[in-house]
Formats: sequence, C-alpha cells, structure tokens
Amino acid sequence: MNIRKLSSRNAGFKAELDQLLAFEETADEKLEATVAVILTDVRKHGDRAVLEYTRKFDRLALENAREMELPHAELRSALDGLSAEQRNALEQAAKRVTEYHKRQLQESWSYTDRDGTLLGQQVTPLDRVGLYVPGGKAAYPSSVLMNALPAKVAGVSELVMVVPTPDGIKNSLVLAAACLAGVDRVFTIGGAQAVAALAYGTPTIPKVDKIVGPGNAYVAAAKRRVFGICGIDMIAGPSEILVICDGQTDPDWIAMDMFSQAEHDELAQAILLSPDLKFIDAVARSANRLLEQMPRRDIIRTALENRGALIHVNDLDEACMISNRIAPEHLELSVADPQAWLPKLKHAGAIFMGRFTSEALGDYCAGPNHVLPTSGTARFSSPLGVYDFQKRSSLIQVSALGAEKLGDIASVLAFGEGLQAHAQSALYRKNQSS
Repeated sequence: MNIRKLSSRNAGFKAELDQLLAFEETADEKLEATVAVILTDVRKHGDRAVLEYTRKFDRLALENAREMELPHAELRSALDGLSAEQRNALEQAAKRVTEYHKRQLQESWSYTDRDGTLLGQQVTPLDRVGLYVPGGKAAYPSSVLMNALPAKVAGVSELVMVVPTPDGIKNSLVLAAACLAGVDRVFTIGGAQAVAALAYGTPTIPKVDKIVGPGNAYVAAAKRRVFGICGIDMIAGPSEILVICDGQTDPDWIAMDMFSQAEHDELAQAILLSPDLKFIDAVARSANRLLEQMPRRDIIRTALENRGALIHVNDLDEACMISNRIAPEHLELSVADPQAWLPKLKHAGAIFMGRFTSEALGDYCAGPNHVLPTSGTARFSSPLGVYDFQKRSSLIQVSALGAEKLGDIASVLAFGEGLQAHAQSALYRKNQSS
C-alpha cells in the first residue's frame, strides 16, 4: 500500500494540502432528477407512491400501507432476543449517551428590567422528529442511539423511524436499538421516498418537523431538497480522521485508528500529522502489515491511497495550525499532555484526547454524539445534540412605563425606515396606563 507522504517544509506543501483536501461532490444530474420525481410523486400520491418505490428499489411488495409499520411488539421481541452480551453493550452505550446529552438541555429564562418590562427566552422541544436509519448491507444500531436519544432527552413528543428492509430482511440490532431508545413508530421504507414521506406526510406516515440521520446519495439529495419544508440535521460527506501524534504512541494503534475511518468507504479520509519522521515511517510499516488482517482491506487501501496522507510537520504548534485549516470531523490528539494543546485547536467535530482515546470509542459508547460535521464544515457547525431538537421563542412583556420609553425609540427608527404604521403602533401605547 502506498500512502502518500508530505512535508510541511516543502515549498509546494500548501498546494499539496489543498489538493489532498479537495472534495467536491459532483452534482449527478440523473440522480437529482430521479430524486425530484420521487419527491413529487410522494407529495401527490402519498402511500401509493411510497409502496411503489419500495417495491421497485427494495424488492419488497407490501399488500397495503399499514404493512409498512412494524408493531411495537416486534421491536420488543428484537430487544429481548439479543444475546446477554449484545444487550448489555447496547444498554451501557445508551446509558452513557443519555447521561452526556442530559447536560446539553437548555432551559427557559427571563429577567425584568428597571421599567418593569419582562424579556426572556422560552425553550420548547420539537413535536415530531423523523429518524432515517440505513438498511440493507449497512446496519447501524449506534446511529439509532445517537439520533434518537438526544431527541428524547430534549423532550420530543414523537420519534418516527424509517429503515429500509431490502428483500424483507430486518436487522434485529437496529430494531432492538429503536426499542431501547424509545422510538415511537418504525416504518420499513427507505431512500428518497422515505424522506419525502416524512417531509410531506402521507395518510399512514406522519409529517415531521425535522429529519435526522445518515443515508446514501439519494437520501442526502432528498434531505437537501426538503429543507425548508422541514428541518434537517446536516448533509454529511465522507468520514474523516486526523491524528496529531508526538511520535510516542504505539504505531500499530495509530495505523488502526486510521483504518477505522478508511473502512467506511473509498472516499473516506485519514491523515496523520507528526513532527517525528521515524514515527511516520513506523506507522506506514504498521499499516502495510496490518492491512491484510482487515476484512474490508480493499476499501481501506483505496481510501488511504487516494485520500490518505502521512505528513511530517515542524512541531506540534504547526500541527495544530494545519488541523485548524483542515477542520476535521474526528481529531485524535495523541500526545503526552493533550489538554495543554486544546486551546490551540479551534475547528473539529470531536476531539479525542490522549493515547488511550481511540475514535472508535466515540462512535459507539463514550457518550458524545457521533453525528459530526464533515468536509471542513466544523469551521461553522457542531455535533448533533439536544439543542438540535429544541427551539427558542423570545419573550417580551412591556410595562406601561416601558411602552413610553420604547415607543419613542421604535417610532424614531420606524419613521426613518418609512414605516409609518410601525411608528404609530409603537406611539399609540404612550401615555396609556396598563
């Protein structure tokens, strides 16, 4: 395996880094056109269109719309049917994720100023959220937990999950996770048609306020198109990991950490930054030796050869600067004193600190959410959390005395904007008792 090696000391390094990071999802006109047709069909024809697309794409012929929904007893049976080891792991992960997200709860607040006017903010949860969970070859019970549990902590009244079941094959771990996480309704549909059903609503599938969860290119395109009709979490790109290492961590650990993201798909990106050139060479040797043990080695090899890199930097200060330029989804800070370097790191979806903190722990059970901004969007975006399932309403209760003062201020500004009705509305309440 030939992973490219770069050095920040080279004159052309900036251009090499830009080329390495360049990833623009090319617009697939045929895909976009297909998604547009599916969304229109579902909006116009509801359940009938969803059933037709489920038959076409998932090879699943359902007799009627009611068969799309799984009974809760089937979810409970999936949970009860797990091995003790699997159930314990799922429960422990759910407990840790819940405990972490409880700390994110926002509370309503208000204050009263000197003239008796009350100002504040009321925080309320969304009413209904749709959770998209991939099906078929991919099965991600961890994604069920990461998307459903923050919503439940936020107080969302109803959580509706859609999961494709090609050829009628259901994944018991996914269904068990849905039961454990408190998902209210589960429908065995997927693709752009499922996104459309959640966004527009059908006689069987309720319209939701927000759609969260990962999916393929068709799902991503559909989510992009329905944004504004309902909310969405984000449009995620390929998985990424950036490792900053001082050269003192076991090179096998670092190689496997890079593999952990590279195995997602051929477009995933894994980068190492280190001031120790001998260590970089050791990681390269470890990667080549360990690769043959990996069942997904072909995917890993393609990802690392096409979008991976081992970068020699001058020092850890420069590594932090480059990391901020990259703004990675996952950042491993594998150094002796990670907290000392934390203030220098501004942009990352999640920061894994210390030699024993593998990114994989964050994917499953550490506690923080694994739904993270990708493709440099960590410069302005945050991980999925409870705050994505809450919204804020401003509170304003003006006193009679406040109406005197604020009326003057508002009328001057309103007249300046040429909005006479605004000005008069503000002035009407002057000199009036409450």
